[in-house]
Amino acid sequence: MAHTLKVIAAGFALLVVCLVIGRLMGGPGQSAPIARAALVFIGLWLIGAAINMWIGVARAGYPFREEIPYFFIVFLVPAVVAAVVWWRYYAR
Repeated sequence: MAHTLKVIAAGFALLVVCLVIGRLMGGPGQSAPIARAALVFIGLWLIGAAINMWIGVARAGYPFREEIPYFFIVFLVPAVVAAVVWWRYYAR
């Protein structure tokens, strides 16, 4: 469980990096680049969560059926926050 929390924390760190880059690219008062950055994060995080699952299956030896729920937890927690950020800034 500690590994799962570390990976989720890494996801939030990546989300912050994406949002900061979006903010810097858009400048003050522009919300579209932040919304776009949140969507980019979701794609990047899907790949990252899949790589994490692959490592768990291929290298750590966990069965795929045991890893899939952790994949969804690891992916969805930061992705839902990113979706809320997207919705908040896209609606402006």
